Amino acid sequence: MIKIATWNVNSIKARLPNALAWLNEFAPDVVLLQEIKTVDEGFPSMEIEDLGYNVAISGQKSFNGVAIFSKRPIEHVVIGLPGDETDEQARYIEAFVGDLRVASIYLPNRIPAPGEKVEYKLAWRKRLRAKGINLSTHDYEAIAVGGAYNVYPGDED
Repeated sequence: MIKIATWNVNSIKARLPNALAWLNEFAPDVVLLQEIKTVDEGFPSMEIEDLGYNVAISGQKSFNGVAIFSKRPIEHVVIGLPGDETDEQARYIEAFVGDLRVASIYLPNRIPAPGEKVEYKLAWRKRLRAKGINLSTHDYEAIAVGGAYNVYPGDED
């Protein structure tokens, strides 16, 4: 059985000692991170790789960012959701780990007032749903989508 973990790390650089200790203790096969808050070049890949993980990153300075770690090779990485070529927010990454298709997502959070951010979130959710439908139509062995869904338990969200 494969052990998959997901963690909204809220800055990998700020949590690196804790993340390394956690990886050493629990040794998940696949890790889905959200809110890494760094660009790809600033990500501490070497420290993670030293623990035997392969790393795929979609980073963004100071905000957002998602990553996948795997003890097995990571292949066919997809960055971002299709459907909005202007979207520069790093909120979605998917890849194959063996026969398993995995995705790490960081859904935009709840914004109480109408406006541009609400419209972005609703459009992003619509694109995520379309991607989920697309994934479900393929003959994959297994699919795991994990992350920070940021869903408020109310009618507003």
